Amino acid sequence: MSLDHAAVKPHERLASALAPELVAVDALIRARMASEHAPRIPEVTAHLIEAGGKRIRPMLTLAAARLCGYDGPFHVHLAATVEFIHTATLLHDDVVDESGQRRGRPTANLLWDNKSSVLVGDYLFARSFQLMVETGSLRVLDILANASATIAEGEVLQLTAAQDLATLEDTYLKIVRGKTAALFSAATQVGGVIAGAKEAQVQALFTYGDALGVAFQMVDDLLDWTGGAGIGKNIGDDFRERKLTLPVIRAVAKADSGEWAFWVRTIGKGRQDEGDLDRALELLRHHATLDSTRQTALDWAATAKEALTPLPDCELREMLCDLADYVVARIS
Repeated sequence: MSLDHAAVKPHERLASALAPELVAVDALIRARMASEHAPRIPEVTAHLIEAGGKRIRPMLTLAAARLCGYDGPFHVHLAATVEFIHTATLLHDDVVDESGQRRGRPTANLLWDNKSSVLVGDYLFARSFQLMVETGSLRVLDILANASATIAEGEVLQLTAAQDLATLEDTYLKIVRGKTAALFSAATQVGGVIAGAKEAQVQALFTYGDALGVAFQMVDDLLDWTGGAGIGKNIGDDFRERKLTLPVIRAVAKADSGEWAFWVRTIGKGRQDEGDLDRALELLRHHATLDSTRQTALDWAATAKEALTPLPDCELREMLCDLADYVVARIS
């Protein structure tokens, strides 16, 4: 189903179905982001957490646990954990990227400073580990600890690959799997683990989250070039930051000598002039790399949906399938 014509979008349907749990997650987040001695921590955290994010990652954890028949309390802890990890990475990312806007609002590092953003991000990482330990599951701790390390690894890989025109699609996929898909797959996987689901179902949830996360990031990378409602950032930010996302990697691979010189000047050497963004977009369209990236994102969304086959056939599974469609419908 298309998100554009749907009266209620899939993530909104999911939020409605999970409403009581989401209320509990929000209450737990507010309680755990408090700080008796450093009031700036809840100020900075609230600025980002309450900025209107869709809460997709914590909803994935709640949905996965319920889909596997869980009726205990700890999926709420894990959903809050996932949101804290996500928020911490956003605070750090905005410092690394020198961003001025996030979810359509000024970033925390712009309103406060880089030091506050980094330190509050560290605090949220620590809080997330406190929450996951409370579940008493070593496997949950292992999954989320590994995901946290993988996210950081993906960000460092992106940093080292930026400006390098020799970057290949395989490296791009490693970056995406690290910085974005790792938390999606951990969010779904721990939902199954905490529910005591069969290993085949836990693996299915991991595969769904991984593929959904890859599709999600590819779409975000496309929207950076094409724009879209509610993206909360300026078109061309990745170009200005000289990031090698999939549309550019594919255009560079097809470049003639003149186009190659353009990419070397603007991405490799960072000498960007007025009109270069339009020229870059023209090259992406000429080589149809926006269309091919969109198709690749659609393929990943299809993989996500197919992965759910071993799980109970019910309305909640249908919502997760619709969510995969929604992620890519943003670029339809």
